[in-house]
Amino acid sequence: MPLIQEKVKQAVSILEEMNIDCWITFVRESALNGDPSLPFLTSAEVTWHSAFIIERAGGATAIVGQYDKKTVEDTGAYDNVIGFVEGIGDQLQGILNKISPDTIALNFSEGSEIADGITHGMFLTIRRWLDEIGMADRIVSAERVVSALRERKSPAELGHIRHAIRMTEEIFDAVSSFIAPGKTEKDIASFMKAEAKKRNAGMAWEPTACPAVFTGPDTAGAHYAPTNRMVERGHVLNMDFGLRSGEYCSDMQRTFYILDDGESTAPPDVQQGFDTIREAIEQARLAMAPGVLGKDVDAVARGIITAAGYDEYPHGLGHQVGRFSHDGTALMGPPWEKYAEKPFKPLEPNMVFTIEPRLTVPGRGIVTIEEMVVVTNDGAEYLSHPQTDLILIG
Repeated sequence: MPLIQEKVKQAVSILEEMNIDCWITFVRESALNGDPSLPFLTSAEVTWHSAFIIERAGGATAIVGQYDKKTVEDTGAYDNVIGFVEGIGDQLQGILNKISPDTIALNFSEGSEIADGITHGMFLTIRRWLDEIGMADRIVSAERVVSALRERKSPAELGHIRHAIRMTEEIFDAVSSFIAPGKTEKDIASFMKAEAKKRNAGMAWEPTACPAVFTGPDTAGAHYAPTNRMVERGHVLNMDFGLRSGEYCSDMQRTFYILDDGESTAPPDVQQGFDTIREAIEQARLAMAPGVLGKDVDAVARGIITAAGYDEYPHGLGHQVGRFSHDGTALMGPPWEKYAEKPFKPLEPNMVFTIEPRLTVPGRGIVTIEEMVVVTNDGAEYLSHPQTDLILIG
């Protein structure tokens, strides 16, 4: 399984870069209570206590229940796969005594949910075993390791993301001919889901709200299922939609305007809102580069929105996308409490972000676009084809 082999090798290089001797992902009954890092390490869920041990020196060992051994072996990513029957403790202690790491990274984090996969009970268990062999004081957080592994997309990962984006764009194009006054948000969502099914594509997040469709003023605005609200002339319609390809996601938004009787173009207030959003997205993209802090990119877009006389958007400018529609630790957002240290993390090449400012046009609805970009060695480039014009529905 080339992708797992690729990520295990990448993990070794990250450990070397960060001067960490050993990284352990420790899980049990992962289908019920899994670690977000596990799909990078094996191709299926595991049952009993399982430890995936990656060494800075290059070794990779998995200790799993006997019936999970063959599946892990088939990944081809591990030098040694040990299957146990009665318990994992002695085997784990034996491996650690053999490699004698000075630092042991475990998947816990206060500020990053993507790196906080070990449960409290499992942490207590492994810490007790480490204490028995005099290594409990060597535990460190694996946040930097896990973040880098998720965020630095390989060519294969970028390929899956690009394919998901292309399918998403095809469906946005198709639904433009379906939207009409009198159709409901649910009608539109059903059309898009049918198009996704034709392409054998899964939803990027929970299907009840993917796509999310909002028409007119006074809607929930985000993260809400389509309703029986009807499309009306003179209103803005926006939707949030993403697909999954090879377990990697797209996450995009598009804005439409429903022409009123006698109109052939959008009215000035709607057009101004759209143009402001477009400018904010492009200027934010131009501000992105390796080493730039996420909070500083957010400030560029937020400043454009407020300078044009609109309220600032009540969320971050852009999140990372990968195996989840919201992925990674770095965030392009303001230094608010809920974002912890994420906005202070520097951008790195091959991180994939959304850029998604929004504003409200009174009496019309919400204008928002969500594009996807990848950080390059000297800037950022679009992965999606950016929406440069309002989509007018006659």
